[in-house]
Amino acid sequence: MYDYLIVGAGLYGAVFAREMTDKGYKCLVVDKRDHIGGNVYTENVEDINVHKYGAHIFHTSDKQIWDYVNRFASFNNYINMPMADFKGERYNLPFNMNTFKQMWGVTEPEEAREIIERQREESGIKEPVNLEQTAISLVGRDIYEKLIKGYTQKQWGRPCNELPPFIIKRLPVRFTYDNNYFNDTYQGIPIGGYTKMVENMLDGIEIRLGVDFLTNIELECQAKTVVFTGAIDAYFDYKYGPLEYRSLRFETEILNLPDFQGNAVVNYTDEQTPYTRIIEHKHFEFGKQEKTVISYEYSAEWQEGDEPYYPVNNEQNNALYQKYLAEALKKPNVIFGGRLGEYKYYDMDKVILSALQKTKEI
Repeated sequence: MYDYLIVGAGLYGAVFAREMTDKGYKCLVVDKRDHIGGNVYTENVEDINVHKYGAHIFHTSDKQIWDYVNRFASFNNYINMPMADFKGERYNLPFNMNTFKQMWGVTEPEEAREIIERQREESGIKEPVNLEQTAISLVGRDIYEKLIKGYTQKQWGRPCNELPPFIIKRLPVRFTYDNNYFNDTYQGIPIGGYTKMVENMLDGIEIRLGVDFLTNIELECQAKTVVFTGAIDAYFDYKYGPLEYRSLRFETEILNLPDFQGNAVVNYTDEQTPYTRIIEHKHFEFGKQEKTVISYEYSAEWQEGDEPYYPVNNEQNNALYQKYLAEALKKPNVIFGGRLGEYKYYDMDKVILSALQKTKEI
């Protein structure tokens, strides 16, 4: 008999298992995949740590969380500075004075502000109510049309005027020459990859891989409490209908080149290019290997059987989630956690914080 059956060996499950094991509880971790790490899993290919499920850069301003992850891994000093490609034109991200200079030829912050304000006024936007209006208010119509509109509609599969403003508000806008994507105090990549970090979190804890909990529900009887980090609607067999998610697929190639694009991430922001970005994995760890590994990332609407990646947190889905949350509250011996279990667009540090807070509550 286990105290906790933890479904999912990603960050939430690994942190929960580590904390409760250290407090003397007996934990079993199961995962339907054949590896630990969830979506932060890194696979060694040609001596390069490949981010199997998309680029993950750890960043936080919470010293408690930074100190916590540094218990399990040493981090390099990688700074996320992606590029945007619009039909062969290259721009710095996030939106900063380098972007404004590349777009308009301006060199002074006040010049950029004047252009953005003029384009906002020309668009007639007073109180932004959707992503499109918010983006134009923040960076002007030129940048919206070239660097936001096509990329965002590919990523989310919806017109920008049907998406909530909070998605674009996550992106920094600066009137300085600063290409650092994040505003956080701490940032980096685990040396040796995320898989090694999660292995250290799960050290000494029983793990069973290749086990789909939802088709082996009898496992529930082996533990006093279940911690479920999968999709909450799947747990309840979609009784109110499926929540919406975005899914991703990747085409990965090994190239006999020392360098392909000169940067870890390049976003392709026109609508005609089918993929959203190209990831060159060696640059996350300043690799000097003779070969390189690249991944083309494609966004798609989630279908049952696909891997769900991003919750679509619009009004309709949030209302549906509340129905599933009400069902979850009827099950005191099941804890729902993580991006899918809580149907939240979490960054990695927030997933870890959520797991730590839950263990403290217990």
